[in-house]
Amino acid sequence: MTDERPNVVLVHSHDLGRHVGSYGRSVDTPNLDALAGEGAVFENHFVTAPQCSPSRGSLHTGCYPHVNGLMGLAHHHWELDDDVPAMPELLADAGYETHLFGLQHVTEDPRSVGFQHDHTTWRVKPSAAALLADTRARTVADTVETFLEADAYAEPFFASVGFFEAHRIDVDGLFRFDDGSYDPPDPEDVDCPPFLPDGPGVREDLAELEGMVAAIDDAVGRIVDALDDSGLRDDTLVLFTTEHGIAFPRAKGSCYDGGIEAALVARLPGVVDAGRRYDELVSNVDVLPTVLDLVDVTHPGDVDGRSFLPLLTDQKYLPREQVFSELTWHGRYNPIRAVRTDQYKYVRNFWHLPTVTLTTDVFVSRAGREVREQYYSADRPYEELYDLESDPTESTNLAGEAAYESVRAELEERLVAWMRRTDDPLLDGPVPPADMETIEPW
Repeated sequence: MTDERPNVVLVHSHDLGRHVGSYGRSVDTPNLDALAGEGAVFENHFVTAPQCSPSRGSLHTGCYPHVNGLMGLAHHHWELDDDVPAMPELLADAGYETHLFGLQHVTEDPRSVGFQHDHTTWRVKPSAAALLADTRARTVADTVETFLEADAYAEPFFASVGFFEAHRIDVDGLFRFDDGSYDPPDPEDVDCPPFLPDGPGVREDLAELEGMVAAIDDAVGRIVDALDDSGLRDDTLVLFTTEHGIAFPRAKGSCYDGGIEAALVARLPGVVDAGRRYDELVSNVDVLPTVLDLVDVTHPGDVDGRSFLPLLTDQKYLPREQVFSELTWHGRYNPIRAVRTDQYKYVRNFWHLPTVTLTTDVFVSRAGREVREQYYSADRPYEELYDLESDPTESTNLAGEAAYESVRAELEERLVAWMRRTDDPLLDGPVPPADMETIEPW
């Protein structure tokens, strides 16, 4: 009997947010735009964490970082809890052949999360040589093309295809997006996101970012073409996503929308209507339940997310009222919890830090320096509240305004209830690091 369950190809990039043409950005991404036109785009997809490993852990487990244990970076020895299964493990147990191409940044041992076939020598924190060899988009696309052309798989299969781009690179002590490997546009030709100041450093960094985005787009086009040329188009779910926002101030490392917004595109002919755009709130904890629902696999335990397959198939679907996000450990302890509805964002800052607290790669970038010079002196408030309809850049904190007290109180109640329901360890006090001696910038 032929197994008619679809293959699953999960294509993911670093630090990209929604900086692609199909999300309205003025950046040239013809292949990603074509994929969006052939599938569905989730316009309000948000992630659980504005940082790499915790967000990826949620994608693979359907659980929030403080639930699955991955509350910091994998190369700081944070790992998923042993009793929390990840997507490749669940699919392998259900008869899927599981493959890893390029970057994953969830664990130091890909086998521990269920990858049966590892097509890269990269591990959790690459050297410069490993970056060039294994995880750049063009190299990953080469490997996937060869794999598909050789029919080196059994169906159904799951493939995780990860690109290093668009992570910043340490170039002589300055974290940039280009080390001579890309072809960035002229800085004068880029459009600055409204939450960033329009300065020369921001523009130079954005231009280099868009050089990386072009490499991502080219790789996605090659991989999708290889799938289609192999006759797999109609029986393969292609997902494209990224783990958090772009590596700029008020984005990566923050729970503002710039930090937790992420692209999510799905293509599966016959199931996903081409050209559909959904504006419902979706969290990346919903991706695993949706994939399992689609391939008829029952999760052995509990997950925090819920399937949005009914949304894709025009069945009864109750939209989310809110999404939650969190930050605990990155290069430093910076505990934040946040809840976002269609109209409002409530942020609770649990640690006394400056207003603009940046990840190391952003801190020492040209854009980071410009923003630090303008905003870095003030202390960060304990609570933040934003009306996203009137203030989409989250510039005016309404937490102390009497007119918004009922909104603040309601969202605070929702946030605390979520923390209690999910047994957030932050409720008991500071969360210790996985290994203090390994805390280092990246």
